[in-house]
Amino acid sequence: MPSGTPPLSRALASDACPHGTWEVVRALPHPRLRPGVLGYRGYRMDLAHGRRRLELPDGCVSLVFNLADPVWVTLGTRHDAPALPYTTLLSGLQTRPTFGEHAGRMEGVEVLLAPWEAFGILGHPMADLADRMTDPAALLGARADLLAEALHEATGWPARFALLDDTLHTWAEATPARAADPLRHAWSELLRSGGGLPVGELALRSGRGTRRLEYLFREQIGLTPKTAARVLRFRHAVRLIGRSAQPLVDVAAACGFSDQAHMNRDFTAMSGRSPLRFRRERAASPPGPAWVDRVTGQVTSVVLPDSVSRS
Repeated sequence: MPSGTPPLSRALASDACPHGTWEVVRALPHPRLRPGVLGYRGYRMDLAHGRRRLELPDGCVSLVFNLADPVWVTLGTRHDAPALPYTTLLSGLQTRPTFGEHAGRMEGVEVLLAPWEAFGILGHPMADLADRMTDPAALLGARADLLAEALHEATGWPARFALLDDTLHTWAEATPARAADPLRHAWSELLRSGGGLPVGELALRSGRGTRRLEYLFREQIGLTPKTAARVLRFRHAVRLIGRSAQPLVDVAAACGFSDQAHMNRDFTAMSGRSPLRFRRERAASPPGPAWVDRVTGQVTSVVLPDSVSRS
C-alpha cells in the first residue's frame, strides 16, 4: 500500500485486558468489499498458560494469518484425530466442531468471508474445502505468503486492516470466478430464515431448478442446500442457547426443529456435546477473549478448562 494512504476499513470495536495480556480488535472492510467480506478480527495474547477453544460451525469461510506462534487445530471429535499446527489457514464451511490450541502467545488477523465471496476470491470449488482446513498457499500460491509477510511487517491494526482491504480487492479483481446472482440470493434467503426454508421453496425463490441450485451450492458454497440449512439452523440454536436461559424445548421450536430430540441430535453432531453441556461450558468460560466471538452477533466459541503447553 502506498505510504500515506489512509486506512480503508473502519474499526468496529476493541476489547483489551487492563493488564495488557490480550486484546481483540474488529473492523469492517472497505465498502467495495461488502457484503461478501464480512469482517476482520485482530487478536493478540500473551498469557502465562495455553488455552484450548471449541469452535463451532458458523456458516463462514475463515482465512487466518498467525503472526507469532502456530495454532494447533483438531477437526472433529474422533479421539485419534491429529492436532496439526497452522501458521496460516483457510477453513471452508464446517459441519463439525474444531478445537484450537495454543501455548499462550498469539498474534494475528482473521478474515471472515461469505462462502460465495470466498469462491470469487479463490476461484476454486468450495466443495473441496468443506469440512477441511488447508494452508491458503495451496490455492493462492506465493500471494498468500507475501500477504503474511506484509501483515507481519505492518505496524498497528489499522495498517493491517487497510492492507487486507487492498489485497482482497486485488485478488477479487484478478479472479475470473464470480458467484451467480441466483446463488447469492438463495444464500441470503437461507440466512434470513435461519436455515428454515425448504429446498424446494429456496429453488423457487432463486428462479432455478432444484438440481441446478444444488450444483451451485456445492460449487460456490461448499455444501448442499439441505446441509447448509442444517448448519444455519444449528447456528441459530447456538446463539439462543449460549445467550439465554430459554428452555431447550422452546429453542427447538424457535429454530424450526421438529422437536427437542431432533435439535439434540444435530447439536451433538455439530458441537460434540449436548445443548445443556454447551450452555454450562459457555457460562463457565473465563472472562476476556472467550466472550469476543469470532463472528459479530453470533456465539461461535468456548474456552475449555483444560489448558495446553504446546511449543
